[in-house]
Amino acid sequence: MREENHSLHMRMSLKSFRDLDVYQTLYRASLLVMTRIVAALPQIERFDLADQLRRASKAAPRLLAEGYAKKHQRLGFQKYLDDAMAECNECIVCLNHVRDIYRINPELCDELAGMYDTAARQLFRLADAWDNFKTRNPATTPRDHTRRHTLNK
Repeated sequence: MREENHSLHMRMSLKSFRDLDVYQTLYRASLLVMTRIVAALPQIERFDLADQLRRASKAAPRLLAEGYAKKHQRLGFQKYLDDAMAECNECIVCLNHVRDIYRINPELCDELAGMYDTAARQLFRLADAWDNFKTRNPATTPRDHTRRHTLNK
């Protein structure tokens, strides 16, 4: 119950993309990737795995922020959410490579892969909820129904 109240409060007080749990997860994960994983990769990976991981980890929260600015455009926002999910998936694969090829901090790689998996799921649910919100029929919303009912009396 307390969790529900907190969740409801968060939804009602959303003022910025920074208020989204998924943004906070993605940003925190990108910092850990940059400081603990990319920095530990061997020089030979500088232009391949390290570069991919750098770009993908930083792209996901950036795409969410940019898409949030376009939330009034249903398809525009959806595209950014889809792209952010794709970057999450890329991060998961890159982190699996780091863990399996170089054995660099396997526990942290697994934790980060889990964070990116969770974020991708949150982005999917956000996209789905946003799509349902933007495509709903205004005539069927409770407020409009009440208003129409009152006007017809």
